[in-house]
Amino acid sequence: MIDTLLPGIESATVLTPRLRAGVLRRRSDDASATVVLVHGNVSSSLFWQPIMLALPADVDAIAIDLRGFGASEKLPVDASRGVRDFSDDVASVIDALGIGAVHLVGWSMGGGVVMQLLLDRPELVASLTLQSTVSPYGFGGTAADGSLLVADAAGTGGGGANPDFVARLEAGDRTEEAGASPLAVYRSSYVAPGFSSEFEAIWVESMLSTATGLDNYPGDATASENWPGFAPGGRGVLNTMAPTNFDTSAIVDLDPKPPVLWVHGAQDAIVGDASFFDLNQLGKAGIIPGWPGDEVAPPQPMVSQTRAVLARYAAGGGAVTELELDGCGHSPHLEHPEAFLRALLALVR
Repeated sequence: MIDTLLPGIESATVLTPRLRAGVLRRRSDDASATVVLVHGNVSSSLFWQPIMLALPADVDAIAIDLRGFGASEKLPVDASRGVRDFSDDVASVIDALGIGAVHLVGWSMGGGVVMQLLLDRPELVASLTLQSTVSPYGFGGTAADGSLLVADAAGTGGGGANPDFVARLEAGDRTEEAGASPLAVYRSSYVAPGFSSEFEAIWVESMLSTATGLDNYPGDATASENWPGFAPGGRGVLNTMAPTNFDTSAIVDLDPKPPVLWVHGAQDAIVGDASFFDLNQLGKAGIIPGWPGDEVAPPQPMVSQTRAVLARYAAGGGAVTELELDGCGHSPHLEHPEAFLRALLALVR
């Protein structure tokens, strides 16, 4: 087993009324600000270590493992609450640490988690950084304005996971023998082509920390009369982002509005206006048969949706900064750390 902690990073357990949470910390002896980092799906706090170490000495950096990931407790995820099981857990850790309002950073699914936390516990949020975030309308199954394409959001949620990928997570596959192995998925989807990292083995260990099953990743599904034949269930990780369970667009109505930074890669394979993790896009490309066409099942314009919601947030008086990085995939903090850090510090300081 490899050592997954980088020098300068501390690992701890925080007990809250909700869960036993795994936490990584890069301490500051004289902190002027605290940054709390929330990872995305099929990952953990381990992915945040390089950027935590790069933060200035007067910034306290804390990365929290969500339930069922990393070193946190494997607890069931009630997807009927959207991502609130996750956001309530993060809030409980902030409360337990007694650190007050923090600068929240959320990556991918974690972006949805921190948006939900802002809605439910605005007093805990000094600023919000959304990195490669899930759309405020969830993942898949919506038109440009966020409305459902079909009432049951067919084609989204737990039924959309690749079963071979799930099996390889369960088996602890550290090889690159197949396109569905965690290492291969990291290289093809988490980062842009050509990016390399000396910490790949750590990132794979982070991915393999994902708890699998109906109550965790990917979750359950229900039958649907609509293409492609399944709809979201009420349990597990992928169903938390199904549009029948998730909608954080109400951030536009908040008052006051903390400043928001949105960082995303132009070559993001996971979150995009034509994402190949969106089953409607796979149908359009002929990869999944029987696609009923753009009038019935268009791909979700994820980036355009986020841009539109944040434009409304700004029109309502909120400060919004967008940073789109060329030559960058789903992980700007790994692929373009200097640009990510500059943008974050401009918000934090």
